[in-house]
Amino acid sequence: MSGITGSDLVLDELIDLGVDYEVMPCDPTLADTANFCSSYGIDPSDSVNAILVAGKAREGQDRLYALCLVLATHRLDVNGTVRERLGSRKASFASAEETIHLTGMQIGGVTPFGLPEGADIPIWVDKDVLTRDRIVVGGGSRDRKLLLPPIGLLALPSAQIIDGLARVVPSPEN
Repeated sequence: MSGITGSDLVLDELIDLGVDYEVMPCDPTLADTANFCSSYGIDPSDSVNAILVAGKAREGQDRLYALCLVLATHRLDVNGTVRERLGSRKASFASAEETIHLTGMQIGGVTPFGLPEGADIPIWVDKDVLTRDRIVVGGGSRDRKLLLPPIGLLALPSAQIIDGLARVVPSPEN
């Protein structure tokens, strides 16, 4: 364990929810998606990025957040679907500092499982994630990933399936 806050909470929540999963140890220097997939032989179509997004709130309101889960082969529609769903004027990726503060996890290890109590962050799952047989998602720290059926994400009470949350990134040969 890397000592990142939330690591023990991740496995506890997976067990409490009855999600079938495997822990995949990961070299923390290879935790970012492209490096992880190429180093561990994972198809990027089976890799899911957990991205914390932030919306610029109306005056007098706090910033708005959501944790978006999208396939690594897709691009999150931050300026369209995300911004509209947040009800904000602008939306962007949350900073590394905001991500650690709100999730207790570093980028490269963020997962929707084991979020700190009171985080109250909606979890939005792109519809295409559910088309895969098994997915790999962050494990709460940069030194592990989780392998699970995508339906396991829906065991989370705040998870919502969102159509059009992300769009397929065209391959370079197209």
